[in-house]
Amino acid sequence: MSNTHLGHKARKRFGQNFLNDDYVIDQIVSAIAPNNDDIMVEIGPGLGALTEPVCDVVEHLNVVELDRDLAKRLREHPFMSSKLNVIEADALQFDFTELAKQGPLKVFGNLPYNISTPLMFHLFTFTNQIKDMHFMLQKEVVNRLAARPGHKNYGRLSVMAQYYCTVVPVIEVPPEAFTPPPKVDSAVVRLIPHQTPPVEVNELKALEKVTALAFNQRRKTIRNSLKSVIDADVLTSIGIDPVWRAEGLSLAQFALIANHATFGSET
Repeated sequence: MSNTHLGHKARKRFGQNFLNDDYVIDQIVSAIAPNNDDIMVEIGPGLGALTEPVCDVVEHLNVVELDRDLAKRLREHPFMSSKLNVIEADALQFDFTELAKQGPLKVFGNLPYNISTPLMFHLFTFTNQIKDMHFMLQKEVVNRLAARPGHKNYGRLSVMAQYYCTVVPVIEVPPEAFTPPPKVDSAVVRLIPHQTPPVEVNELKALEKVTALAFNQRRKTIRNSLKSVIDADVLTSIGIDPVWRAEGLSLAQFALIANHATFGSET
């Protein structure tokens, strides 16, 4: 199959792989459960594989699209244009508060692999305005989001995502569901922001910094990887063994460390 779909050539720089399997699309739309009570937001609608079936069931859909040609195509679409608010912008820079003025957001998208992690971190800063998020991602990224302590996939992304959201893997999607087929398996994940954070963190930047330091040197004991921010005797005093490694620590333990760590002026 050629990489030209509906007259649009997939662009490598935007990480474009277009979904074109009707059965998979139906499963994803069912998982998203679009409705008219929430503010629906699609990131990177591309050629409208999810946009069209969502528009079939809602009156209004906001779409954030960086590719100028695709944004124009959506604005001029014979069936959908009247329902679409096309925002030509980089989702990584976009202020989603703008769309949340009318109510909570339901966000979804088939995210380009090259921006999925930074984009999720950007969206986490708006979680108090988001009802839920459904994203198609590399299966490996979904595994990392959902990983528990002690698993090889467990890392900074797992800890931070689980601080903000309940993570639920929903559907696995094979490469053949896309044009052109990516070289990796994909999966859809549901992220439901917590009404109240599951752990108490005095300073969010401290949790981010502690997890980054610990997982940047994940083979080291935390006594070594975190020595610049917390002493071994302080770790012991809060019930954490300094010889443990990052991947063995729970979110609650990382929160405890963050609340007792000492940083320079940057935090």
